[in-house]
Amino acid sequence: MIAMSQKERVRLVEMEMVAKGVESLGEAARRLGLSYRQAKRVWRRYREGGASGLVHRSRGRPSNRRKEAALRQVCLAVYRERLLGFGPTLAAEKLTELGVGVVDHETLRRWLVAEGLWERQRRRGPHRRWRERKTHFGELVQLDGSVHDWFGNGSMCFLMNMVDDATGRTLALLCEQETTEAAMRLLWAWIARYGIPRALYTDWKNVYLTTREPTLEEELAGEVPRTAFGKVCAKLGIEIIPASSPQAKGRVERSHGVYQDRFIKELKLLGITEMGKANELLLGGFCEALNRIAQPRYLNGRTPVASYGPF
Repeated sequence: MIAMSQKERVRLVEMEMVAKGVESLGEAARRLGLSYRQAKRVWRRYREGGASGLVHRSRGRPSNRRKEAALRQVCLAVYRERLLGFGPTLAAEKLTELGVGVVDHETLRRWLVAEGLWERQRRRGPHRRWRERKTHFGELVQLDGSVHDWFGNGSMCFLMNMVDDATGRTLALLCEQETTEAAMRLLWAWIARYGIPRALYTDWKNVYLTTREPTLEEELAGEVPRTAFGKVCAKLGIEIIPASSPQAKGRVERSHGVYQDRFIKELKLLGITEMGKANELLLGGFCEALNRIAQPRYLNGRTPVASYGPF
């Protein structure tokens, strides 16, 4: 049995009709969308080789661009030893960083699947609706905490994460709990690096918002009740916008997933088990590396203009 593509099967049917005299070669050329000259070449290959003559001549032959067998073995050995569990995209980046070799993530994916080291991932269905991103960098920044076993030793801690809505730019810090102090430390780090955002998109945790009744002093001053973090934001001119559900702040929630994949593996690879060193890694280049990967995809051909200046 000859393996043929759909296009090759259609050509076979037309050439058989020409051979039987049912139609002329010119008619076959029109039906196939070929020039008469190209149809003559197809007809010649059919007469010389029959159905097998219409099969692409490169099929079944190794590619001229294939990687060396030795490189494949080295990459797989390093993956088994140091990168087991890494996804093909991240593993390909790490193989380049480790000096093993440059391998495209799709090539590595095929190698891993063939060796039983990676399973094909099921594609998600289309999302029912996406909220349009803000136009300008700093116009809206999502802020949230993610509790997780970041060091893989059973001790849970929080990753405080800020994600710009327009560009996907992120900055994060590890802390013991999602507290006012932790939120202020991260906000200060963001301001020192990028400037004061116009608005923060948070959940209803009492770190950010309060539902208490106003005090007498607040009523007399015409002020709304605020948390300590809320008071700081008010003085800086930052509006706090509460999200109605976790799905509403999906950008930062998805960013948590990226950190839970890439950051945990980076900590394991570097042997980091202390929060201080982990934060040095985050601020020392890990977040910027994520931003270089994410921003081209999120910008989609447009360049958001900063909506605020440096602090």
